Amino acid sequence: MFIVTGGAGFIGANLVKALNDRGESDILVVDDLTDGGKFTNLVDCAFSDYLDHRDFRKRIGAGDDFGPVTAVLHQGACSDTVERDGRFMLDTNYENSKEILQWSQARKIPFVYASSAAVYGSASDFHEGGEGERPLNVYGWSKLLFDRWVRKRWDGLTAPVTGFRYFNVYGPREIHKGRMASVVQHFDRQLADSGKVRLFAGSHGCTDGEHRRDFVFVDDIVKVNLWAANGVDVSGIYNVGTGTSRSFNDIASAVIDWHGRGTIEYFPMPDDLKSAYQAFTQAELTQLREAGYDGEFSSIEEGVRRTLDFQAQRAG
Repeated sequence: MFIVTGGAGFIGANLVKALNDRGESDILVVDDLTDGGKFTNLVDCAFSDYLDHRDFRKRIGAGDDFGPVTAVLHQGACSDTVERDGRFMLDTNYENSKEILQWSQARKIPFVYASSAAVYGSASDFHEGGEGERPLNVYGWSKLLFDRWVRKRWDGLTAPVTGFRYFNVYGPREIHKGRMASVVQHFDRQLADSGKVRLFAGSHGCTDGEHRRDFVFVDDIVKVNLWAANGVDVSGIYNVGTGTSRSFNDIASAVIDWHGRGTIEYFPMPDDLKSAYQAFTQAELTQLREAGYDGEFSSIEEGVRRTLDFQAQRAG
């Protein structure tokens, strides 16, 4: 059995589908369906059971077993970067993660978890060693706290523990995220509504629309997770992006090309956003490559096309 927390969410549901494509259906999906609309992410997936995350937390706290478990793929979290309730954020992303990891270690089960490039904040150093870890919000801080907690326990592990610092992930099954969805979703909706994609005008030393991020397709995130869950001993915390930054102009152009119409409109960045804005991110992949991962990463053009193809098929 595989346990996938956050299994009805964006990355989690894509993991469940990828496991199905490998012939795996003995999967325990754990999530919070307070937002019931997320169920649509799982309608084409096969799994053995679903458990509310509160019930799952109670059961692991009581020391319950679920039978033989191949790996825990822990994607469940509050990923709202503007959430200000620090108590809720730390309980969800930090305390709960510690509990699941301790339960897994007690049973010698490999544990693969989602960290975030938000731990770097506005830093320009994207190495995993700790020098550039300056989160700008409590979400990023909650992820950093858990990474640091894990680091202190490398020597006593009973099974591999692998954390992945995701950069800007986009792809199918994320429409439910609303304002927290990727810019691909926002640009697609803007184009449908007005025929225009709106980008920030120049700032932070960048010209119009040339702020740059490391945009990574969700299928590539899934491949890295399954590589780590496949029994390889790769304990560590690793960046996961493409290793190449691309501009928002590039993303907008890919969306416009898919639709075959549309223009780009630039507007000034709000003053209250400027001090906390990441104008540039780019994953440093040296440690991931040294750990043995040799997979290729999709281009923006391919990833956007596959995302919008998927959504058009679902809609039609």
